[in-house]
Amino acid sequence: MEPFLLHLELKFGTSIGVCDTLRQFSSFSGTSKFDFMDLTRPHTWYPNARRKNRKVILHVGPTNSGKTHHALKQLESSSSGIYCGPLRLLAWEVAKRLNKAKVPCDLITGQERDEVDGISADELHLCGDAAAVPLIQEILKVTNDDIKVQCYERLSPLVPSKVPLRSFSDIQTGDCIVTFSRHEIYRLKRKIEDGGKHLSSVVYGSLPPETRTRQATMFNDASSEFDVLVASDAIGMGLNLNISRIIFSTLKKFDGIELRDLTVAEIKQIAGRAGRFGSKFPVGEVTCLDAEDLPLLHSSLKSPSPVLERAGLLPSYDLLFMYSRLHPTNGLQQILEHFLENAKLSANYFIADCEEMLKVAAVIDELPLGLHDKYVFCISPVDMNDDITSQGLTQFAQNYAKKGVVHLREIFTPGTLQVPKTQAALKELESIHKVLDLYVWLSFRMEDSFPDRDLASSQKAICSLLIEEFLERFGWQKPRARRFPHLTSSKSLLSQDIRQYL
Repeated sequence: MEPFLLHLELKFGTSIGVCDTLRQFSSFSGTSKFDFMDLTRPHTWYPNARRKNRKVILHVGPTNSGKTHHALKQLESSSSGIYCGPLRLLAWEVAKRLNKAKVPCDLITGQERDEVDGISADELHLCGDAAAVPLIQEILKVTNDDIKVQCYERLSPLVPSKVPLRSFSDIQTGDCIVTFSRHEIYRLKRKIEDGGKHLSSVVYGSLPPETRTRQATMFNDASSEFDVLVASDAIGMGLNLNISRIIFSTLKKFDGIELRDLTVAEIKQIAGRAGRFGSKFPVGEVTCLDAEDLPLLHSSLKSPSPVLERAGLLPSYDLLFMYSRLHPTNGLQQILEHFLENAKLSANYFIADCEEMLKVAAVIDELPLGLHDKYVFCISPVDMNDDITSQGLTQFAQNYAKKGVVHLREIFTPGTLQVPKTQAALKELESIHKVLDLYVWLSFRMEDSFPDRDLASSQKAICSLLIEEFLERFGWQKPRARRFPHLTSSKSLLSQDIRQYL
C-alpha cells in the first residue's frame, strides 16, 4: 500500500475500535476469561498495522507555519493516500486543492463514514502542535515505527497590540471579532453594520457547513462588501481565512459546565489565524475589546502550549457486544456507565467523553431494539441539548422500532420552510437542518430503513440557502441603500425552482 497522509490538526487522540482483536476471542466458549475492561494495550487492536514497519512524520509548529502545506505536498506526490481532518470544511478545502492540482481525489465526510479505523499505511504524516510530540513518541514506543519530527516556525509575524480596540468606528477591512455565543455573534454583527461602513460575514458551529463555507468565501473575496468577519472559535480549527486582525470580544468561554478563561492553546490557536503568508494581510495583529484582557492575551502568546499527557479511547461496538453477552439484561446505558467506571487504562490514555452517547442511550433503551441498532443511534451526530434535534432522533428511533422503515414525511413536511426573520426563527431552522442531516447520516448506515436520503438532502440544501438568504438580505441590519446601492437589487439566492418548494 502506498503512503497515506493522516492529518489531525488539534485532536491527536482518536476513538479506537477493537473488532480485529475480539474476533480472536469470538470462537472461544469461555469468553468470561477475557477481561473486557482491559484497554491497556490498544496497539494490539490493529494486527495489520503492527505487521508493518511504518514511517511516522510529525509536522509540528504554530499556526501559519506551513506544516500542513508540506504534509499535503507529500500526499500529492504519492500514488494513493488519504487525508483526515477534524472539520468537513477542511476536507472540502483539501479535496478542492488536490483536484485543482490534477490529483484525482474523492471526498468522504462523517456523514458517509464515522472514522478512519486503524490505517494500515506505510507512511503517516501528522500535523499539530509540538505539545503533542512527547505523547505520540511514548505511544509509538511499542509499535516499532520509525518516527521523524519536523519543526516549523511561523512564516509571517503575529503582533499583539498594546491597546484594546478603542471603538467600533476603528473596525477595518479584514478584521475578525471572536466571541463565544450565538447571541453575541449577531449582536456584534449588528453593531458593526450599524456603523454603515462594513458588512459582516458570520461563522459559528451550528451554521450548516455549506453556509459556513459560503460565509467564509464571501469574506475572503476581495470584491465582496462583506469585508469583516464575526466568528466563534470554530475558526481556530484551521480554516483558511484572509484575516488581518483578530479581536477577542472576551477571553472567557462557557464550556457547558462553567464560565472559564480560555486556555493558552485556545488563545494561540485562534490568534494565530491573523495574518497569512502570501495573502493580502501577511502580518497578523491581535487585540481585545477589553483592556483587562490584554495581560492574559500577551502572556498566553509568549507561553508554550501545555504538553499533552493522554489520548482518548472510546469503547467500540465489538467490545460492548462481547461484554453484553455476559450481561444480557443490561441496557446500553448501563454497559457504557460500567465501562466509564471500570475500564483499565495505561497512563497514556483516558476514556473519551461519552456524555452524548449516555443521553441517547437513556432514551433508546426504552425501545425494543437490538444492541447494534441502539449503538448506531448513540453514535449519531445529535445534540441532545437541542430540543428539536433530540425530538427528531427520538421520533426516528420510535418509528424504526415500530415499523422498521422511517419515511421523512412522517415527521417533516416539505414545502413548509421559510426565510427566518428573527433570531429564534433562525435558530429553529438551524435545528431543522440538523434533523435532516441526522436522517441522511442514518440513511448511510441503515439504507433500507431510511429510504428518503435524496429528499432529506434536497431539503437540507434549501435550509442552507434560506439561512444564507437571512444572513445576506435580512440579518439584523439591512444595508443602507445609499452606501451599498447594488445590494438592494441583487438577485436572491433562492431560484424559482427552489421557491416552488417553500
